Amino acid sequence: MREKRYAQEGIGSSYLFRVDHDTIIDATKCGNLARFINHCCTPNCYAKVITIEAQKKIVIYSKQPIGVNEEITYDYKFPIEDTKIPCLCRTESCRGTLN
Repeated sequence: MREKRYAQEGIGSSYLFRVDHDTIIDATKCGNLARFINHCCTPNCYAKVITIEAQKKIVIYSKQPIGVNEEITYDYKFPIEDTKIPCLCRTESCRGTLN
């Protein structure tokens, strides 16, 4: 519902992260710089949800050494849907779509 409302309000990009079946974190209007981490089919990081003092947190872990000025990426793992979102990562192993 929120994605549709953002589209109606003219907000072109939303930054939603599904934590679990019932919880989605929305960093569209407020959040840290991690909301700008891009998708890649061969990412150098991965996202993991952990619980600290009964609160769920999203943590980004490196899969390999990351160089200075190297972009940080992870696989968004969007669910498969009929309407496809094109992937722009351009890696050799690119799946072509985010979903």
